[in-house]
Amino acid sequence: MTDMLSITGLSKRYNDGQVALENVSFDVKEGEILALLGPNGAGKTTLISAVCGLVVPTAGQVTVGGFDTRSNYRLARSLIGLVPQEIALEPFEKVINTVRFSRGLFGKSPNDDQIEIVLRQLSLWDKKDSKILQLSGGMKRRVLIAKALAHEPRVLFLDEPSAGVDVELRRDMWKLVSDLKSQGVTIILTTHYIEEAEAIADRVGVISKGKLILLEEKKALMKRMGRKKVEISLQSPIAVIPAKLQNFDLYLSDDGLTINYLYDAKASSNEITKLLNEISISNLQISDLKTSQSSLEEIFISLIEEPSK
Repeated sequence: MTDMLSITGLSKRYNDGQVALENVSFDVKEGEILALLGPNGAGKTTLISAVCGLVVPTAGQVTVGGFDTRSNYRLARSLIGLVPQEIALEPFEKVINTVRFSRGLFGKSPNDDQIEIVLRQLSLWDKKDSKILQLSGGMKRRVLIAKALAHEPRVLFLDEPSAGVDVELRRDMWKLVSDLKSQGVTIILTTHYIEEAEAIADRVGVISKGKLILLEEKKALMKRMGRKKVEISLQSPIAVIPAKLQNFDLYLSDDGLTINYLYDAKASSNEITKLLNEISISNLQISDLKTSQSSLEEIFISLIEEPSK
C-alpha cells in the first residue's frame, strides 16, 4: 500500500511560547486506520488542524495523496474529510441541504445519489428534510460525519467522534469506519474511548505534550507491552503465600481464596507450568483458573504517566 498521508517534522509554537506540536513525523498508508491517543492538551487536535489547514504550522511538511498541503492546498484539501469535535451547524437548514452544501464547497458536481448513500449509511435518510434544530445531539453528530463524507474524501479525520454519543451511534460509526476502510479510505481517529482504538485501529499513536512518543501496530504493541494475569482460585483460603512460591510475582486476595500471578506477555508458558507444579507441591487445591491480558487502556496509561519526582 502507498502512503496517503505523510507528515514530516511538524511543529507548532504559539506567540506566547506554548509548544503544541514538536517535530512530529509519521506516514499513514492508504486504507489504514490510525488511532491517536493522548490526554487533553496533548496536541491531537492541533495536529489535525495543521493537516487540514485550520492552523498554520511553525515548521514541517504535510502531503496528502502526494499533494503538499501548503503549496498545493486545494488538491490536498479536496482529499480530506474532517469531523470536528464541536458541533457547528446551521440550525434552521435542512439536513439534506447541509450535506449538499458541503459537497459543493469542494467543487463537486451535484450528486443526490451519492448524498442518499451517505445519509442512509448514517441512518439519516428519514431525517433528510428535518431542520438541524429538530435533531438530537447524536443525530447532529451523524450530520457532521455526513458532511465530511459528502465530497467522497480519501482521508477522513475523526476528532473525538464518540464524545457525548450513545452506544448505538458509536457502533454505527465503527461499522461505517470498517466499510470505508474496505473502500481504501484512510482514517485517522482521535479518541478518549480507548476501547474504540482497540476495536478498529490498525496502528496506535500516542501523543503527549506535543510529541509523538509511540507509533506501532496495535497487535504488536499489546503483545510487546502487555501484561498477563492468571487468577488461581483455591478450594480453601490461606493466610499467606507459601514460601515455595515466593519467587513468583504473586499477590493474595483479601479473602485468601485467590492467588494472582502477573507476568510479561512474552514470557514462556513454562513459567505457568512451574507455578502450577509448585502449588501442587505446596498442597494447595485449585478450584478454578482464569487468564486475562492487559488492555490497550492500561498500556496507554503506563506510557503517559511520568514517574514521581
